Amino acid sequence: MLRLIAALVLLITLAVESAAQVPAVSFDLARVQRATVQIMQARTTGGSTQITCVSSGSLITPTGLILTNAHGTVQNESCDGNLLIVAISVRDGEPPVPTFRAQVIQADDGLDIALLQISAELNGQPIDSTSLSLPYTEVARPGDVALDETVYVVGFPGIGDDPTVVVQASVQGFTAEPRAEKSWLKVRAVQGDVTISGPMSGGGAYNRSGQLVGIPTIAPLVRTSDTSSCIQIQDTNQDGLITLQDACVPLGGSINTIRPVAFALPLIQSAQLGISIRTSSETALASSPFPQISNLFFAPSVTNGMPTTVLADLPAGATSLYLFFDYRGMRPTTVYELRVAVDGVTSTVFSLPPVRWSGGEAGLWYIGLTGQALPNGEYTFMLLVNGQVSGDPKTIQVGGGAQSRPTFRSIAFLVSTGENQAFGNGYILGRGSTVTAQFTYDNMVDGIEWAGVWYFGGQELEPRVGGQWNTGQANGSQSTSFTVPGGLLPGRYRLELYIQGTLSALADFTVAGIQEELRPRVFSRQRFVAAETPADAIGAQPVTSVTTSIQRLFAVFDWESIAVGTLWQVTISVDDRVLFDRIAPWTLPEDGAGYWIELTANTVLPDGRYRLDLQMNGILLQRVETEVGIGQLPIDIFAQGAGVLLRGRVIDADSRLGVENVTIVVLSEQFSVEDYLALADQVFTMATTDRDGRYQFSDLLRYNVPYSIIINTDGYLPITADGIVVDETTANPLEIDIYLTKG
Repeated sequence: MLRLIAALVLLITLAVESAAQVPAVSFDLARVQRATVQIMQARTTGGSTQITCVSSGSLITPTGLILTNAHGTVQNESCDGNLLIVAISVRDGEPPVPTFRAQVIQADDGLDIALLQISAELNGQPIDSTSLSLPYTEVARPGDVALDETVYVVGFPGIGDDPTVVVQASVQGFTAEPRAEKSWLKVRAVQGDVTISGPMSGGGAYNRSGQLVGIPTIAPLVRTSDTSSCIQIQDTNQDGLITLQDACVPLGGSINTIRPVAFALPLIQSAQLGISIRTSSETALASSPFPQISNLFFAPSVTNGMPTTVLADLPAGATSLYLFFDYRGMRPTTVYELRVAVDGVTSTVFSLPPVRWSGGEAGLWYIGLTGQALPNGEYTFMLLVNGQVSGDPKTIQVGGGAQSRPTFRSIAFLVSTGENQAFGNGYILGRGSTVTAQFTYDNMVDGIEWAGVWYFGGQELEPRVGGQWNTGQANGSQSTSFTVPGGLLPGRYRLELYIQGTLSALADFTVAGIQEELRPRVFSRQRFVAAETPADAIGAQPVTSVTTSIQRLFAVFDWESIAVGTLWQVTISVDDRVLFDRIAPWTLPEDGAGYWIELTANTVLPDGRYRLDLQMNGILLQRVETEVGIGQLPIDIFAQGAGVLLRGRVIDADSRLGVENVTIVVLSEQFSVEDYLALADQVFTMATTDRDGRYQFSDLLRYNVPYSIIINTDGYLPITADGIVVDETTANPLEIDIYLTKG
């Protein structure tokens, strides 16, 4: 620590306190506000530029990478512009100034997440992004946000006349979907009269350490004349007036839903590595113009995406409740909403506002209320799709003691291949002739009527099973089977179990591939290949390692017995960091060869261990790996690891104003100030000050490593220092204000 203090005395020439006295600022709010941008999607018509949609966004790198929503930036029915304008905050407390243009470089429509890259000046003149030095925010690594935790939501509340606002909010609960138990964070502003307005969608939600933990979002419905959610700001029909006949900018309502940043990490990491990914099946299934939701029912918990049992009511003290439903004709740009009323009063904590659909075209879905106690009362659930009520509302009573009624639960499936052997892992089975369902029963009484109904592709199969229950035991396990003489066809199947005519348990399973003991062989001959085109990749030899520099890498595999519409998942990672994670319906023929996934780098693919995972229903079916280069990413490529974050301001010693465009160079430990020859391999990291003189290094200073610092800018005396060392006792982040003397 003494070495650090001594070096800083040399470095900072005017009234700088020692590092031991520098306070650890946990949340640099001013910097976060400067890193928050307004994004205006627009189109050019008749020589004029018309705004089509407005969102907020967060700069996450100094080179202009912006994290925001997809619904306001990626072209769609509601936002049909072809130009993205980025407005930044020039002065605190003032509206943003349109400054740049940007392009979408990564997006997931269903998750409603997009990454933009600043690419040009406002006039269209291209920009070298590496020359930018913009304020940016720190993205949190995956981690839980706790109930009642305080978050700060930052964004622009209006269409262009307002500065950034910060809304302090409290996490009130979580909404689960099949992708994650915490698919959505539900928040409420601490001040009762403050709201998170629609234009703040796409901005940032921050924890107490100033890390970006989520993206506030609400998806406006298609453009409408309803001025409560869509306003006219321009004369789009060129009649000289701004009226309801002009196209409006959709705003959405107030926001209380945040998408956790963990969902954005694959997009961010692929962008940081400069890798783009495309696949054989880029086109989606043709969906119905009239998406439908049906068969609503409740479950207390979930196993492998399936309800454990069907609830008639819920006892007092419960902390989770899942609403299941069937869906069809959905697509990623579909907007759906859940409205929950408790004793007739709408609850914003339990409701889900209009958000994008992140499931497939058809299947079984759920929305779960988790992580918070459910007050006693009558709960009414109503689902809406594109603003219209879909499916009959469903009601459940919460409260009272647990009921000991006859129940079926926990259905799992096995398949027989005709050799009197049953195999399976529960919910993904290969083709066979007989399916056996195993389930648990509780509180059953002999003589009670029960029934099992099998379905394939939504159509009931004959015959039904059941009759009078007769096991002689109240609790235990039982099984029932279904045989197809010609063999099970690929696709989605279901078993519904009834007790006295009331649904008690339900589960789906998928038939795909050929059963091989525990797992079916759905995908085969999976391999990585080095090639220049997809056609070359299909016939190329597999590679387990690539020692030369390459720009393009392909993952290739064959498949068998996959029905069109079957949901499957493909994940690409490098050194266990996910770059691509997509769940989508199958769109190709049932059997085939040469499905390819192309990874293309901006320059060359980074060294690392690349992995392909193929899954269905959350079950890993195949995995293959290859090594590129040394088989490991550069240690500091994501600026991760142990160390100290150095940031602060460069200030004019006379005026006490910040000095912009000052470059601060930190040399690697092998070099001193005297050794510096302005060579790139001598530099450990560097930062350039923004308009207010603020700087922040993207790389952490490693513990117990001696660094040298050089500051040399026109009009001021240079400052240099050797032997700067930080350790575990150094304040982190380390805030250092550097005063420059004119000379």
